[in-house]
Amino acid sequence: MINYHRLTKIALILAVFVIMLGAYTRLTDAGLGCPDWPGCYGRMVLPDNANELSNAQQIYPDQPIVAHKAWTEMVHRYVAGTLGILLLILAVWAIIRHRRHLRQPMVTPFLLIGVLIFQAILGMWTVTLKLLPLVVTGHLLGGMAIAGLLAWLTSATRNLKTKISRLTIRPWIIAGLLILIIQLFLGAWTSTNYAALACGTEFPGCQNSLWPQMHWLNAFNIFSPVGPNYEGGRLAMVARVTIQMAHRYWALITFLYLSALSIVLLLMKPFVNFRFLGGCLLFLLCLQVILGVLNVVLLLPLSIAVGHNGVAVLLLITIVFILQKSGGWQNDVA
Repeated sequence: MINYHRLTKIALILAVFVIMLGAYTRLTDAGLGCPDWPGCYGRMVLPDNANELSNAQQIYPDQPIVAHKAWTEMVHRYVAGTLGILLLILAVWAIIRHRRHLRQPMVTPFLLIGVLIFQAILGMWTVTLKLLPLVVTGHLLGGMAIAGLLAWLTSATRNLKTKISRLTIRPWIIAGLLILIIQLFLGAWTSTNYAALACGTEFPGCQNSLWPQMHWLNAFNIFSPVGPNYEGGRLAMVARVTIQMAHRYWALITFLYLSALSIVLLLMKPFVNFRFLGGCLLFLLCLQVILGVLNVVLLLPLSIAVGHNGVAVLLLITIVFILQKSGGWQNDVA
């Protein structure tokens, strides 16, 4: 029988899948596979016969139907919609459970609903504003926020007592989370501005330098004009190089800080859970660096690029677990 905690785990796994599916959609240039929202060429299911396809095409005559891109985008929407239904169930169930379990988390389920609504709006704007970088970046980070909140809810509703006092390193864990969030933004900004290959196959430098010519104001001008189609990116190469290098510089900071944090956790001998999470954090960090380097030197293979997104969200989930468990005595509910 599925209880509340198990449903949060199912939702968390689905959220990770949605993020990776979104990455696949973006990397295969299927983000505008459907020119409208929430349907696709005026339909909730793209037809497969010639006559119906012709009729659908007449609704948007300026955007030819590319069936595999349209289906990729629609599958992403179907799965995201399923996740949305699960989040609504968790929120309603939280209200019902709170009458019997006073320790049932209430804020997090409704934060999830708030983020879900905002995500739906951003999903619509992603299409109608033609991949405007600020909107797409917000949409990517919104997906990460849902995964992070679900990770917190999953940990908080586990039917175990975490027999520890509040950890003195908790502020350092919070700092690590903030550092990672900045890196997630830089990764999303790199992707939405098509800057992943700005340096070709050069690593760790770019244009034969560790500090190439860069233009920071253009690179991080978040107020791009509304109207143009941003598929493929519109920034000058020097701005894309800036974004790519900023992502690399902060990746180094993130790796050094979180590696040190993971080693501290590994040395916490009385606390097996923290040692395990510290080991997971260190493994994921190393894996993410390897995937990041392979993305550059192999010119962004699809499987590795999608995996890079997946490991990013797993890093976030791991740190959220660590942070939630570091807060002191936990009398969790089933």
